[in-house]
Amino acid sequence: MIGIGSKIGLLTVAEATEHRKAGYIVWRCRCQCGGEILLDTRCLQRGTVTDCGCKSVVGPGQRDISGMRFGKLKALRPTKERGLGGSTIWICKCDCGREVKAELSQLRSGGRKSCGCLSHPPGKNFIGKRFGKLTVIGYAGKRAGMHRWRCVCDCGKETVVGQTLLQNGKTKSCGCLQATVYKENLGLKDGTSVKALQAAKNGRLIKSNTSGHNGVYFDKRRGLWVAQITFKGRTRYLGAFQELTDAVEARQKGEELYDEFLRQLDREESKNPISGVEGK
Repeated sequence: MIGIGSKIGLLTVAEATEHRKAGYIVWRCRCQCGGEILLDTRCLQRGTVTDCGCKSVVGPGQRDISGMRFGKLKALRPTKERGLGGSTIWICKCDCGREVKAELSQLRSGGRKSCGCLSHPPGKNFIGKRFGKLTVIGYAGKRAGMHRWRCVCDCGKETVVGQTLLQNGKTKSCGCLQATVYKENLGLKDGTSVKALQAAKNGRLIKSNTSGHNGVYFDKRRGLWVAQITFKGRTRYLGAFQELTDAVEARQKGEELYDEFLRQLDREESKNPISGVEGK
């Protein structure tokens, strides 16, 4: 019989409260750690809760399935999340190595037995095959209707890619290939876009320019024209002026950095000319 002084695990019943749960008295219980918890008579009689939460991996009313296996899934720990029917959502680890969330009700009913790799196995085995710079090293399950494969790139980085993207050639690297193409398209040299420099030297304005001169803008707060120049990833301040013409002149002097940089590139290219004609 439950009453004041009753002991259940680390708990000692201290007093009855005015609350009732399904007709049962709700008791205030003190834990050996100093904490308190409210539990009804039925819960205390069943012994499903034996501490205030300081030792248990699950809370009051939750079933502890820690370490239990459900197909390829092993239950690790409960979350505070609940499914549509109020079922506790658990973090589980699949035998393939992936961690997923699964409802307790689905695990117990057998409706969830893997992260997805068991119920939707791949139609082909791509392990060991190469796609561009990628080599497939393992299956990563099926998500959003697509089989996914774990790949290692020639640069050493691992990535997960959809099977369709590998087969149609849309993904050929971990992303490093696209970065290289991007740099080549910009004509980057020492972090500087050669094409952008050449366009600026030819008088082409950037879209955001409002002064009519690259690197010159009007500072409304100070009421001055400001000249600046960005080179090798660094923006250099060239001065602030009352007159627009003075700011433009300062910018033009600053562009001497561009001139020397472009001349150096010309010298390098003349030393290393590209030989050969395509098709011969």
